[in-house]
Amino acid sequence: MKVAVVPALNEEKRIEEVLKGLRKYVDKIIVVDDGSRDKTSEVSSKYALVLRHVVNLGKGAALRTGCKKALEFKPKYIFFIDGDGQHDPREVPKFVKKLEEGYELVQGVRSYGKMPFLKRIGNLMINFLFKALFGLNVRDTQCGFKAFRAEVYPKIRWSSNDYFVETEILAKAGMSGLKYAEVPIKTIYKERYKGITALDGLKICTKILALRLFG
Repeated sequence: MKVAVVPALNEEKRIEEVLKGLRKYVDKIIVVDDGSRDKTSEVSSKYALVLRHVVNLGKGAALRTGCKKALEFKPKYIFFIDGDGQHDPREVPKFVKKLEEGYELVQGVRSYGKMPFLKRIGNLMINFLFKALFGLNVRDTQCGFKAFRAEVYPKIRWSSNDYFVETEILAKAGMSGLKYAEVPIKTIYKERYKGITALDGLKICTKILALRLFG
């Protein structure tokens, strides 16, 4: 069984397209509405099981809520994909192929060519430091499109409530020796792209250092 967890915040205009595409490739979709003030939950309920945070708790918290629910369905694979239309659900089979080859965690790798400049700088800072500290050849630590075998969840369980969740999952996968693979993905950067900025990158770099030093 394949279950997708989709975190979303004020995505009433974009999430329907994501869910329509996603349901062709997975057996169950769980949308975590992280305190939206629009009709994200209402739109999503047509296609998915919706869990709602009354207030915005952050991406890490949303993924944790969704993942705990996903595990109740006893899936073989769990997928994370953003609800803002940045990722193409038609690329899910790429992840499935790698998982079926025996990899335990599969990460999407975005092209930096079309990424807004400040976001690109923030991401590159994080990738460089991550490689230096954990010795892992990870080309894109901040991509939200990923998949993993459900049984490895205890090894990558995260405590972060914010965007650091992406890096924490990879760091714990590396420290646990999980079999890791990457797949190139297309990315559509919307005019309201909510990814990390250079300042966010500095904050995440500080957290990476703390994770390496204190576990």
